[in-house]
Amino acid sequence: MSLPDRAFAAVLFDMDGTLVDSTAAIARCWTTWAVEHGVTAEALAAAGGHGRPAAEVVRDLVAAEHLEQAAARIAELEVADVGGVVQLPGVPQLLASIPSGRWAVVTSCGRPLADARRRAAGLPEPAALVTYDDVARGKPDPECFVLGAQRLGVDPADCLVVEDAPAGLAAARAAGCATLAVRTTHPDGPLEADAVVELLSHVRASADAGGVRVRVHAPGQ
Repeated sequence: MSLPDRAFAAVLFDMDGTLVDSTAAIARCWTTWAVEHGVTAEALAAAGGHGRPAAEVVRDLVAAEHLEQAAARIAELEVADVGGVVQLPGVPQLLASIPSGRWAVVTSCGRPLADARRRAAGLPEPAALVTYDDVARGKPDPECFVLGAQRLGVDPADCLVVEDAPAGLAAARAAGCATLAVRTTHPDGPLEADAVVELLSHVRASADAGGVRVRVHAPGQ
C-alpha cells in the first residue's frame, strides 16, 4: 500500500486518536457514564464507540425515552474531562509543514468537545472545523468529509484523509478521498487505507504549486 504520488489540494484530519491522544479521558468518561446508566462493559465494547459520534453510540445502548438525557450526560462528562489530552507524536511537525489554508479537522465530537480537546492539546487553529453538530449523519457516512472539503473550497477527490478508525476510513473512501491510516487506536487487524503508519512521526508533508505532497517514511528517516 502506498499513497498516490500526487499533490493534494488539502488534508483532512480526524482528531481523537489521529491528532490528539484522548484515550484516558474517553475511558474515564464512558466508564462513569456506563455505571450511571446500567450499561455493562461488554455492551459498551460491542457498540464499537471509537470513531463514531457519542450520540449514536448512546442510541444503541439506552431506551429511546432516555436518549436525550443520556446523550447530554456523556457530552457533559467529556467536555469537563480533558486531563491528559495531548498531541500525538509527529503531529506538531506535520501540521507546521502544511500551509494553514490547506488542512482541516473533521471530527465525530460535537463542537464544545472539539474545542475543549483542541485547546487542551494546544492544536493550532485549522482553516476549517467540521463536527458532529454540522452534519445529519456521522461517520461512516461521508457527509463530514464532503463538508470539510467544501469549507476549504476544494473537491473531496483532491483530498487526503488521515484517520485512525475504520468508521472514519469508510467515510473517507465513500467521499472519494485518498486515505492514510495511523495505528494509534487499532494496533492490530486490518485498516483499509491507501497507506498505514504506526505514528504520524513517520509522515512528511511539503507544499508545492499544486498543493500538498505527503510521503510516508520509514522510522528514523
